Amino acid sequence: MKFDMSAAWNEALRLISANRQVITIVAGVFFFLPYLAFMLLFMNQMNALEAAQSSNPDPDAMGAAMMTFYGDVWWVILLFMVIQGIGMLGLLTLLTDRSRPTVGAALASGARLFLPYFGAQLLMGVVFGLLLLVPIAVGAGASAAAGVVLGIGAVIAFVYLFVKFLLTPAVIAIERQANPISALSRSWQLTKGNSLRIFLFIFLLFVAVMIVGGVFSMILGLLFALAGAEAAVIGQALVSGLVNAVFYVIFLGVIAAIYRQLAGTSGEALHETFD
Repeated sequence: MKFDMSAAWNEALRLISANRQVITIVAGVFFFLPYLAFMLLFMNQMNALEAAQSSNPDPDAMGAAMMTFYGDVWWVILLFMVIQGIGMLGLLTLLTDRSRPTVGAALASGARLFLPYFGAQLLMGVVFGLLLLVPIAVGAGASAAAGVVLGIGAVIAFVYLFVKFLLTPAVIAIERQANPISALSRSWQLTKGNSLRIFLFIFLLFVAVMIVGGVFSMILGLLFALAGAEAAVIGQALVSGLVNAVFYVIFLGVIAAIYRQLAGTSGEALHETFD
């Protein structure tokens, strides 16, 4: 089956529209509020890091500062990942499960499947980490030109694998696949022969979201800044949380639509409401 970008986008909009009420609730609880809390708690430190980088762009010093910051807040980031991971799996279930589960049942399913999802993410992290480390290690003992060539090759491989494993969360949530390796393999199988089309679709989606989100953030940021420094900080956190929630809703809708099309379930009747 050849991937149809237009059909996938229409399907994503249809899925989101049919479930907009529950999507709003889940997105608010799992994507908006956690991100808002993170930004409010650590925005001053993050802004200080950016200011330090601007005044003294020393890569070693900046790297050390970043490591110190993330070393202090790693547990918050881990908690953030758990919350968003459960929300992602739950929302994918709500978007696609024809048994019409309740919101609570969908989120409970997401919680049960979080460990397989986390395992798949760890495996992908190891692979992507090796892709970054190998060119650095080889380039350190070779010429600059060789390092550049290896770096370009690593980026291409990174993008290719990202596309091949893109449907892993959908496979875990929709097919209830509890084996991380099987989920990765299934995603690879579903995307076979359509990697370039899927990449172009996701790339265009990211560009559009970045442009719209950037303009939206800039306009609201200026409005909040007029109310003072404290209002600007709170406003920036609110806008960031909102953009994060909207991005996840659109992205998960697209992932669900791609999965449904490539798995041969696109166009099936959708559930309309949940209890």
